[in-house]
Amino acid sequence: MTATLTKRPLFRLMQQVSFVGGEGIVRSYKPNAGTWAYLVEMPLGVDPIFGRVGAETMVLLNEADLRAA
Repeated sequence: MTATLTKRPLFRLMQQVSFVGGEGIVRSYKPNAGTWAYLVEMPLGVDPIFGRVGAETMVLLNEADLRAA
């Protein structure tokens, strides 16, 4: 049996973060290859004429891609 050590996540749930291309709020995170992957919800803009398609405002990003806002 081997143990994998992962550092603690830098960001917490409901924390405002920014990244290249936008900003959002951390909704969840999970360990991923020795680091953390974060599900970030971006704020909704004005409704398009054709309506919303689905969860188009969620993006999965690695910890290295995020900055505290």
